[in-house]
Amino acid sequence: MCSAEPINCFPVLVNILSNTFLRLFNSTEHIRIWSDPFPHTRSPAFMQDIFYRCLVFTLLLIAGLPSHFAMTSMDDYKVKIMH
Repeated sequence: MCSAEPINCFPVLVNILSNTFLRLFNSTEHIRIWSDPFPHTRSPAFMQDIFYRCLVFTLLLIAGLPSHFAMTSMDDYKVKIMH
């Protein structure tokens, strides 16, 4: 009836219990519970903002990697380490 993850199973359990108690008290109403832990924002501006932030981060990372490897190789050369 629900997956093993507690974030999905708890609302289903609460729904079953609350509707059972309502039926015990002869009520015709029912309670509907849903789990939506994260807001769903699908605006294009938000997605574009995330894309550009990831792009800038990736470009900065790519710009720094070659110098890191070059400095490591120079340090190894100075100490005369063989790989």
